[in-house]
Amino acid sequence: MRLTVTDADIARKAVELGVIEEGEPVPPARRSRIVAALLQEQVSRGNRAADVPVAQSIVVQPGGGVEIDGRPFPWVIQAETIEVTLDPSGSGLVRLTIPTLSVQITKPESENPS
Repeated sequence: MRLTVTDADIARKAVELGVIEEGEPVPPARRSRIVAALLQEQVSRGNRAADVPVAQSIVVQPGGGVEIDGRPFPWVIQAETIEVTLDPSGSGLVRLTIPTLSVQITKPESENPS
């Protein structure tokens, strides 16, 4: 994973942390700590993403049929809104639109108040 930080990121984080007001320069003595905070955020996001299951293969067929790891994806998919982004390595990202009449989002038991 490649970590990057821009001057704009540093200024935004400095304002967020209350080190400076919007438009002020970041004090050089504080810059390294702000960069460290930004890099830690990026590492944390990367670790959370690594915990998400990743399909070994996705096959999108004409007409909207989708197979994930060799098994048919069992829901209706709107074929005209499938987005595929490919990396030169052959890996990629697929966004699907799945129409539904109801959506339920639940929290893990560890997040529910006791």
